[in-house]
Amino acid sequence: MNKKKQIKCYYFQLFFIFANQYPNEYMISCKNITKSFGDLTVLKGIDLTISKGEIVSVVGPSGAGKTTLLQILGTLDKPDSGEVLYENINVSKLKDKELAAFRNKNIGFVFQFHQLLPEFTALENVMIPALIGNVKQPEAMKQAKEILDFLGLHDRMEHKPAQLSGGEKQRVAVARALVNHPFVIFADEPSGSLDTQNKEELHQLFFDLRKEFNQTFVIVTHDEQLAKLTDRIIPMKDGKVI
Repeated sequence: MNKKKQIKCYYFQLFFIFANQYPNEYMISCKNITKSFGDLTVLKGIDLTISKGEIVSVVGPSGAGKTTLLQILGTLDKPDSGEVLYENINVSKLKDKELAAFRNKNIGFVFQFHQLLPEFTALENVMIPALIGNVKQPEAMKQAKEILDFLGLHDRMEHKPAQLSGGEKQRVAVARALVNHPFVIFADEPSGSLDTQNKEELHQLFFDLRKEFNQTFVIVTHDEQLAKLTDRIIPMKDGKVI
């Protein structure tokens, strides 16, 4: 590791040590989040808190602002005003490179469509976030194998996405989200493209992961069955939490 990367790594270690010494009551909190696209105001002063190990669902009609909120909480987009805090870390104030490093290490994403790279095997797809985070290849492979094995994909690691079922692809996507041991996983309609059996298995997997790792999930969903299973439902309408 070169000197510049060592300094950057040391900076983030100090950042998290300080944050853990003076923890907030909540793992994630956002205050007065607003977001507009042109003349359209999508989020109108959102206040929200999420605790460690909580599984919450965000529900509401199309156009309510659910995905935009998820993207802001997940640092994929920035609010026009307001702030997002992970414990004592105000991610709204991080510079782009710092934010990218924070996201890679601490946040995982699962989308409606698995977004796996077709030319790579399941194992290689899961390794990618770790490699981006400067984890050495042998360790990245070890971490990816452990997670895939835990998710019941031991015999499918060398298969490419085209050789996997829909449910297997989503489990690989979950493994990819988990590989860096993130604070939280944000899932946007994660079971929307699955049949009933695979949908139920994916939903159960979220709760198994919470039981095993105390993993936190924030799930945008139209699936009433999944929403009823979660610890808390956050209803949205017209850019507001109601």
